[in-house]
Amino acid sequence: MSKNSKPLHVAIVGTRGYPYVYGGYETFVKEMGERLVQRGIEVTIYCHSPLFEKRPKKVNGINLVYMPCVETKSLSQLTNSLLSMLHVCFSKVDVVFVVNSANGPFGILTKIFGKPSAINVDGLEWLRPKWKGLGARYYLFASRLATKLYDQLITDSDEMEKIYLEKFDAPSKMIAYGANPRKTSDGSLIERWGLQKESYFLIVGRLIPDNNADLIVDGFVKSNSKRKLVVVGDVPYNDRFAQKMKSIPDKRLVFTGYVRDQEELAALYHNCYAYFHGHEYGGTNPAMLKALGYGCAILAMDTRFNQEMLQEGKYGWYFKKNTDSVIKIIEKSEKSPEDMDYLRSNSRDGLTQRYDWDFVTDEYENIFKALCKRKIEEKLVEINY
Repeated sequence: MSKNSKPLHVAIVGTRGYPYVYGGYETFVKEMGERLVQRGIEVTIYCHSPLFEKRPKKVNGINLVYMPCVETKSLSQLTNSLLSMLHVCFSKVDVVFVVNSANGPFGILTKIFGKPSAINVDGLEWLRPKWKGLGARYYLFASRLATKLYDQLITDSDEMEKIYLEKFDAPSKMIAYGANPRKTSDGSLIERWGLQKESYFLIVGRLIPDNNADLIVDGFVKSNSKRKLVVVGDVPYNDRFAQKMKSIPDKRLVFTGYVRDQEELAALYHNCYAYFHGHEYGGTNPAMLKALGYGCAILAMDTRFNQEMLQEGKYGWYFKKNTDSVIKIIEKSEKSPEDMDYLRSNSRDGLTQRYDWDFVTDEYENIFKALCKRKIEEKLVEINY
């Protein structure tokens, strides 16, 4: 890039915001956005204004735009994204990058205004239990539109790439999610919950049906384990599903709620006997990547996505979606401490190049530049005609 040339300007729409608000997408835009800025690319992130008391215009070199939303569970993201897309289409950004397939229909705006665009569609939202009826139908409709209205479709796992090809006949670029592996943490931090090293199994994730924490809790309660089951996560609203789990009268169950302190979270990962992963409908899962990067023995639900991430059982064991299978894998793991040690000592090897944040950023940078180049070439063709 010459000294006089204008830097590439990328806008990111569809997350809660930056620098960090609880969630996988927010971690993603933080990791990628900061790296893009370091490479001389201008980045603007659209934020949910109700979530930010202080609203600086720039943090760590990233431009921030705060947009309102209708503050309900179903409408907050959609209304924020719609307003953000309208705003970005009248701006001078070069590329619009959108996350979440729910924002599929808004691609019509970038089409109308001639803005190069890409969308990361995430998981199989239309199958998730939390989106029943109208919500599920909307997600299926929105995901289909995403494949038609955006210039580049991005999936985050090989299996998700196959699904979009099979279901929508839509080719996509697969770019996984990155990991930040670490080997050490302060083991004393887990004492606040009355825990000791390898005295507990661990679940990390929102307490929603999609993640099957209820199934794992049910199997654990019916097992004879002397260990505890620590459940990290919650939902930010009153919810019967979550409350039912938290009211189970078993002293072995420990519900921590959200753990936003990253040092405490690392200590919980590092010191667990095994990490349970019940997520069912996503592609590359951030909590699973943390478990790999933090050296956990992993017990995962047998899905095509978890098979991909754990490389067909090389880096973890699988259980089926039933209580008996959970009970059996608990018993098997407790009778096999050497196997658990082996999984813990080798899990970081599962973080291949595709899960490296610098590599992930390379892939996105290439896409953004290619979209700009394509737009310039199209304009030249128009001029020549």
